[in-house]
Parts: sequence; structure tokens; C-alpha cells
Amino acid sequence: MKKELLAPAGDIEAGYAALYYGADAVYLGLKQFSARATAKNFDENELNEFVGFAHHLKRKVFVTINTVLQQNELKDLFKNLDVCKRCCVDAVIIQDLGVARVVRKYYPEIEMHASTQMAIHNKEGAMALKNMGFSRVVLARELSLPEIKEIAKIPDLELECFVHGALCYSYSGVCQFSSIASGRSANRGKCIYPCRSEFLKGNKFEHCFSMKDMAVEEDVLKMPIYSLKIEGRKKNALYVAAVTDYYRNILDGNGAIREKAQNIKQIFSRPWCKFHFKGKDKEITDKNFVGHRGLFIGKIEDIKGQRIVLTLNYEIAKHDGIQIDIEGQEKPFGFSLQKLYVRGENVLSALNGDKVEILLPTKVEGVKKGDNVYLASSSKVKGTYGYQKPRPKEFLQRYNIDVEVKLEKNLICAKSCGEIAEIKGNFDSAQDLERMKKTILDVFSKTGDTEFKLANIDIDNQDEVFVPVSVLNELRRNLYEQIVPEHDSTRPENIDARKLPIDGKWIVKTDDVVKISLLDLNKIDEVILLINPNTKIEDVKKLPKNKLRIALPTICRKVDNFTLIINKLLDDGYKKWEISNYWGLSVLPVKKIDLSFDAPIYMFNFEAIQAANEVGATRITLAVEDVLSNMSALVNNTPLPVVMVVYQDAPLFTSAVCIRDNACKDCNREKLWMQLSGNDNMKYEVLSENCQTMMFAERPYSVSEYAKDVKADFYRADFCYKNYTPQIVKNTMDELMSFKCLPRTLKANLQRNNDVF
Repeated sequence: MKKELLAPAGDIEAGYAALYYGADAVYLGLKQFSARATAKNFDENELNEFVGFAHHLKRKVFVTINTVLQQNELKDLFKNLDVCKRCCVDAVIIQDLGVARVVRKYYPEIEMHASTQMAIHNKEGAMALKNMGFSRVVLARELSLPEIKEIAKIPDLELECFVHGALCYSYSGVCQFSSIASGRSANRGKCIYPCRSEFLKGNKFEHCFSMKDMAVEEDVLKMPIYSLKIEGRKKNALYVAAVTDYYRNILDGNGAIREKAQNIKQIFSRPWCKFHFKGKDKEITDKNFVGHRGLFIGKIEDIKGQRIVLTLNYEIAKHDGIQIDIEGQEKPFGFSLQKLYVRGENVLSALNGDKVEILLPTKVEGVKKGDNVYLASSSKVKGTYGYQKPRPKEFLQRYNIDVEVKLEKNLICAKSCGEIAEIKGNFDSAQDLERMKKTILDVFSKTGDTEFKLANIDIDNQDEVFVPVSVLNELRRNLYEQIVPEHDSTRPENIDARKLPIDGKWIVKTDDVVKISLLDLNKIDEVILLINPNTKIEDVKKLPKNKLRIALPTICRKVDNFTLIINKLLDDGYKKWEISNYWGLSVLPVKKIDLSFDAPIYMFNFEAIQAANEVGATRITLAVEDVLSNMSALVNNTPLPVVMVVYQDAPLFTSAVCIRDNACKDCNREKLWMQLSGNDNMKYEVLSENCQTMMFAERPYSVSEYAKDVKADFYRADFCYKNYTPQIVKNTMDELMSFKCLPRTLKANLQRNNDVF
């Protein structure tokens, strides 16, 4: 299988570098709706020229519209998709079901790729998205090679996998840590990366969740997928060039060239790992340091005053950037190399194998023998990756326009794209009508630096007049200055507002029937039971069948583990189900059941709700990280019943990375709770169970005091994961159902500015 090398571009220079060094395709973001909102990203003119150049080279360009969108942003979504259509992009990369519905309905010529933000981690999830019209799925980074091979068996579906770059501790798309902690949502492209912070674990501070970088290297050749994706839209052109060049050589059969790998590490890298590609790996976090480390060049062998002594395994030169790992410091100590000595002589550079002395810029506490030294910036490497790019506007794509020109004895006018230009005068009769017609065509074909080109011209000269070229040129300029080409797409239909409920009904969700044993279920309209592979059917039957809904977990690496219990419950007549990831659409008989979408299938706009309705959802749940104004707007206008979660131990993240210190062979994989403290004195509780890690804030999310403002059909309180006693559940429900404000709880984004989120 021929593999596509897909490179990132945070700006147009990185894009040109990617193409020069062999990328088959480039993915990039516009100024809005990009999961890398803080990258420079592209405006329309840049996108236009870049796509034109890429297509000239027979390469492809994909645009990331891979965040969730609030209802009031749908107009801007259409503007961005209009840009994508005008610029002839090859595909858009999508997270939001609403965006997918808009593209499928109004822009069917644009191919849809499912972002890794959709958390597709099994064959069933990939199948569900294929059925929704996605031609490609970007798989979760956590998958092993056997899992990738299994998903690759799906016919007529392209798969894309990340093979190099930064990693998140959480499955992408299910992390709410940044949003709940700061209001900056990862699902909106604004993550502040709180997982990279230090946490107090036991009596020691460490970076429990700070991941190394992924580097699959030559193992990419084993991957039975179409597209190999490099992460890095926040990196510069130098980095993109180096990584693209490295993997291009691997794909072309030249192997993993050591010098090129060293260049990447010098430009930017954390320590490398293959994540879980070869199976479960616990050595994938960098607990002692964060950020760019650089290329390892040796260990400190001696310290002479302010000089450190080491034997180089890579050449260095004056003004290069040097970093030293110092125990107890969160980041390596870095400085510009000013004084370098070989055999006592002050030199400008030193070679691999030289024993050198490096002068520290100041006396640094904590530096000791054995500390690692890195080359973090190299003038030589910076000069290695030059690239060519086209002249400005050389590959500008022009949009076709049609022009109408009418000539009368006292007036000439021209029309196009709804604009009109006129010039009055007294015009003589034409002696050669064919020549006059050709002159008009020649004049209006000259579109100059405009964004369009003449496709067709209709000339009406019934009065047989002659107009001088200078006047025609003026008419053309007057017309073309007014034209702003726009794609006249049909906008979405309005949704009729439905009748609001007078009083919302109450739902309680749990993962253990014992927790809700003291509740008066006559006051509860529905119970949702979150099942696992070990759930006992007899426990399910302890709850009233007419009130019970069965919930599937968000993450399920082995669907076969659930097949038996799902089939048994379906056979026993359980018709109400809830899913929180797309894999549920493939394992449940959607058309035969009452299916609720839980909050991790994000519903931030009407289009997403309509999409959910079209694939079989009978109810949706508002996102926990949404804001009050958007929640209210959705409730007032949705065709489906709406659930508002008013109490929950909201998972800040769900991860396939183990936080335990013990070796895998010594692990019983049973439930284990740990307590962590952040530098901000926030307390966290971490659940490790069966190779999965989930983190929660010490305090629950509770917003019952806002519930009546939202006026949802159902209000839901969750008692999952943590060890609630039946009495605590009863007391909490009594307070919530009175719409009281619970003390010491989190409000997430309901008390924050809408613009922040």
C-alpha cells in the first residue's frame, strides 16, 4: 500500500517547507475553528495561493475545522466553508457532528475526515463514522499495531495515524481538564496544557502526566494504513522540514537516518517513545522535566569552577544553545554557548569525540557530575533545511465570473456577481462590430491582481456603438473593484421552537445499584446504569425495568468484552440505552431502541442535534463544559428532548497511560485511588483500573441552581466512579431536587465569560 505522508503547517512558511521536503499532503487551520487556535494559521489569500501551489505539485491540502462550535458560530462556519470551497481544498478534518452535517448537506463536494478529537479507538467507532459519510478516520494515538490492523480491515475507509510529535495524556476529545480548570477548552483549540504541570504525589512533586513525544520511526512501514500524520502545527518551518524529511527518507526506502533524527531532536523534542504502538508501555511520561530538551551530547564528567567538562558525541559551536538537566528543577537550565575550550584552547567549535570545557554564564546551583547536557539550538542545523517557494501570487487560484456588458448610445454598463458599473457619454457608431466585440472581450479578460478570472461574457450592442478602449478599461476597473466573489450556499433551515417543559424530570446515573438503594424511585423518572464487562444481570434486574436505561462507557478497547452482556440485556427486553462514543452506534440496534447521547458526544449547536437525530438518537445531553447562554439557546430550539447534567464528578481526562509505579507484571489491575495536589493547591483524585487512568477534581461539578434558567426536559445527577454511600446519594439528591446551590462545588464554565470558552 502506498502511504501518504501528511505534514502540519501552522503558517504558510511551514507549508512550503513541508512540500519541499516531500509531504504528499499538508493539513492546516484557518483563523477560526482550529484545534491549534494559538498557531498563526491561514487567511483566505494564503490558503488560496498555498492550495494552488500544492495542486500544481500534485499534492493535497486538508483544512482543520476540528473544534466544537456554539450555536452563534454557525454563520462563521459557513463563511469558513465557503473559503474552503473557493480555494478547492481536498478535505476538511472535523470533530463536531454539526460541522459534518453542514458539509454533507451544503458542501457535498468537500471530503470529510474524522478528527482524532472524535476519539475513535475501535473498529466499531470507525464503522459508525464511515456510515455517516466520513471517507477517512484519524485514529486515537493510543492504539497498538494489532488494533490498527483490525480497524484497517474495514473496506473503503481510509485510516490516518499520528506517527510523530507531541502526545496528550488523555484520549483526544475527552479531556475537560483545561476547560474546567481555566475555561480554556481543548475542544475549542484553547488548551493551556495543565497536565504538563507538577503535582504532589505522595511526598514528591513530579510531572505525572507530562508525555514524551511520539516517534514511530521505521515502524511506520508496518502500519497498514493510508496516511501517516506528523503533529506540529505550533512548530516552525525548520521543525516541519526536518521531520518531513526524516519520514520521507524512511518511506522512500532509505531507512531512519541517524543524523536526520539528531537534527530533529536538536530543533525541538522531548524524549522519544512509540506510545503503545508495540503494546502497553509505562516509560512514556517524562516525570522530571517539561518542554524542549534537545539532542543529548554528553554527561558532565567534571566541574572546574564555572566550567563543565564532558566528552561530546555531537559537534557544537559558539552561540549554540545548551541545556542541562538539573535535579529538582522543573525545566532544564539553558544558555547560549559563549566560551568553549578544547585542550585548554579557546575555540569556536568542537567535534564529536572531543573532550571540552564549557563556560557556564553564571554560577548555577545544583549542577553536578553525571548531569545530562543537551544541544538545544544549533546554527549548523538551522542552515541545513533551506527550501524554495513560489513567487507571490504565482499560483493564485482565480474564481470564475460571468460578465454582462450592454452598450447604448448614451450609456454603457457592466454587471457581474450582483454588482454593476456604468459610464455615461455620447458614443459614435461602430464601423466594425466584430472588432468592437473582440476589444470588449480582451478588455474584460484582463483581471490583473484580482481574485477572479473571466469565464463568460455576454455582450449586448444592439445600438451598434463604438466605445474607446480607455473608457472600457475604466468600466472594467469600476466593476471589478466592487466584486467580492462569494459562494452562494443555501443556509440551514430554521428549527421551530418547541414547547418548553414546565418542570424538568429527574434522572440519576450510577455505576453501582447499591449507591442509589435509599432513593425513593417514585420521585425519579429514570435511572441510568453504567455497565462494565463484569456487570451482573441480577444487579440490573434489581432496578425497575420501565425506568432503567443502560449506559455504555466512553472508552472500550475490546468491544467483545461487552458483547455478551449487551446481547443478554437486549434479549431480556431492555430498550433504553445511552452511548457516549460513536462505537455504540455499531453494537446496538439503533432503529429498535430508545437511544440517548451522553455529553461526550458533544452537542453545542442545532446542526449537531439534527445530526444526532438523523443517526437514531432520541435524546441528547448538553456538554458539561458548555456555557449557560448556549445551553439555553439549544434547549429552546431543539427537536429532541434535552438532558442537563447538574451534578457529576466530571472526568477531567481518561487515559490509556498508567499512573501506577509498579511494573505491569506485578499489577492486579483492580481499582486504585490516588490523591494529588496541584501547584495551585487544587486537590485531585485519580482512579487507576484495568490499565485506564481517570482524574477528577476533589470537588464535584454542581450547577442545580442554574437548572431552572436552562429549562431542560431532564435534570441529571451522576454518582459514578467515586465511592458514594447510599446516604450521601440520598442527601445530595434531596438538595439538588430543591435546586439548591451545593457548597464546595465546581461551576465550570457556567460562571465564566462566554468568550473565554
